[in-house]
Amino acid sequence: MPRQLHLNAFLMNTGHHEASWRLPESDPFAHVELAHYVRLAKIAERGTFDSLFLADGPQLWSNLAQRPAGALEPLTLLTALATATEHIGLIATASTSYNSPYNLARKFASLDIISGGRAGWNIVTTAGAEAARNFGLEHEPAHAERYARAAEFLDVAVKLWDSWEDDTVVGDKAAGVWGDDAKIHPPRHKGTYFSVEGPLNVPRSPQGYPLLVQAGSSEDGKAFAARYAEAVFTAQQTLADAQAFYADLKSRTAAAGRDPEHIKVLPGIVPVIGSTEAEALANERVLEDHIVYAHGVDRLESLLQLQPGTLELDSQLPADLPPEDAIEGAKSRYTLVVELARRDRLTVRQLIGRLGGGRGHLTFAGTPEQVADAIGTWFTQGAADGFNIMPAVLPSGLETFVEHVVPILRARGLLREEYGPRQTLRERYGLPRPANQHLTTTPAPVLV
Repeated sequence: MPRQLHLNAFLMNTGHHEASWRLPESDPFAHVELAHYVRLAKIAERGTFDSLFLADGPQLWSNLAQRPAGALEPLTLLTALATATEHIGLIATASTSYNSPYNLARKFASLDIISGGRAGWNIVTTAGAEAARNFGLEHEPAHAERYARAAEFLDVAVKLWDSWEDDTVVGDKAAGVWGDDAKIHPPRHKGTYFSVEGPLNVPRSPQGYPLLVQAGSSEDGKAFAARYAEAVFTAQQTLADAQAFYADLKSRTAAAGRDPEHIKVLPGIVPVIGSTEAEALANERVLEDHIVYAHGVDRLESLLQLQPGTLELDSQLPADLPPEDAIEGAKSRYTLVVELARRDRLTVRQLIGRLGGGRGHLTFAGTPEQVADAIGTWFTQGAADGFNIMPAVLPSGLETFVEHVVPILRARGLLREEYGPRQTLRERYGLPRPANQHLTTTPAPVLV
């Protein structure tokens, strides 16, 4: 079968543009309404997306004046969405810095069972002192330490998911035997960051363990992705940069002893669509006109680790910014933003306008055909295995993409016409079910 796109719907309250909530069509209270997310999930499923994705962090994002803040806990919300959908994958963000392996492994196994094998985990290490202070820490852990903890966290999680063999449950009423204790394998893990006896108190799930997703593009992040990730959400501004990242990550994955086809690279794109190019650009200007630039300055100074009042709206970024190796927060996003500003010689005002739609992800305004052309070019020219679709405004942006761009992608043979037989999320991504480390072969999953 010819290679086809993997599309993921990144859902964020009223849309990814920071001013989306100010439009007449938007509901500023939608971020905590289940019906809003059910509607979005069904739209994405109508578009035969592989999966949908919820970002998260254990802190209150931004200041409350800027945009809808606060969010429903993603694993809880996705469990509800599992009952409202049939095919689409359900990817939740969860931090390895501020969770314990046992509880999180149990939650993801539960979501995978409830959804019939559709769970995915976006693994993050969580930058920022705000989150650290919510968990009793004076400062955020160093970047390298966060990734070292994440590696051990994931190793423990896999041991927990493998602590039940697939056929542990016997259910023999006549013999009075419900399960086989010989097929339980406690992790008995003692490491640098965790001590976990185990075993998990939920059976092995349909996928074995959830699709493993990662979003960091720093050196530590890429090394982690090459070792563990099966899908990578990334932010790239140009085709050349995306091609370089794609080739580098595939090469690193092969060097780690894994099949490069078993890691899918999904850049983010914020499509702003109009029936004509002029209409699309006008739609983009409407959003930019609703930006409150004072909020953007505060956010940019925080990202760049500058003192308040440093940036001037109509000047370019200062020449003496901290080097990337001095940044302990979101290293890859810091680099992307600085390189964007330097490459295009943007003023702070222009940079805030560029970041307002996708926080560094590619923003593309055009007709459905132009959006499909851009997606197709990156897909066929070695820059992407698919895309993280990030509508500027929700639900209208997702509806427009599904109604007008998806048919073009289907007509070009780049996207499935329908889902077909029931599949797990791993199967939809063309990935094998991971073998239980305690067996030489793993039985096929039983979908529920």
